[in-house]
Amino acid sequence: MADMDVCSESGEINDVGARLKIVRKIYGISQREMARRAGVTNATISFIEQGRVSPSVGSLNKILGSVPMSLAEFFSLELGKPDQIFFRASEMPDIGGGAVRCQLLGGFHGRRSMSILRKVFPVGQDSGPDLAAANGEVGGIIVAGELEVTVGSDLALLGVGDGFYFSGKRPHRFRNPGSCDCIVVHAATPAQIPTGILSAELEVEANKE
Repeated sequence: MADMDVCSESGEINDVGARLKIVRKIYGISQREMARRAGVTNATISFIEQGRVSPSVGSLNKILGSVPMSLAEFFSLELGKPDQIFFRASEMPDIGGGAVRCQLLGGFHGRRSMSILRKVFPVGQDSGPDLAAANGEVGGIIVAGELEVTVGSDLALLGVGDGFYFSGKRPHRFRNPGSCDCIVVHAATPAQIPTGILSAELEVEANKE
């Protein structure tokens, strides 16, 4: 193991080992598979994760190439509790106002770069009387019912399986003219953290202290 250093700073080495183990779990591969991809021995991966040896920068970069992941990404990993991946319907807060229901996916995810919502428009309901605009992009697919989408001077009645995608800066409005609830899987960027969600996050952090 010429590219390994004997354990001297255990805290720093254990940090590297913990990070490497997290990387393996994120990508769902075994020590043996990571070693095979990187062209190193199984013992090399095992010893690093156990904190028994410290890899050189070159060796670590070679191992991370098996994923692949950069050194910068590797050292920016958070070692705490991993982000939640799966969400039950009861874990999606309703951030809608009025009759339209808007369930936000990953509402408490601190690093969301987009908003994904399950919107339910009851019969005759709309997103508001006026055309609205916002930064970023807007997209969605109708999974039940019908949705009338107005974007500037363009208007279309969309059914199940149809979708829309446009710049949020264009004034737009949604309305359900059909005879049953319209359900839309809706996405928008950048991510918005509604006041209610932000307050809940602050409360959770306060309870930790």
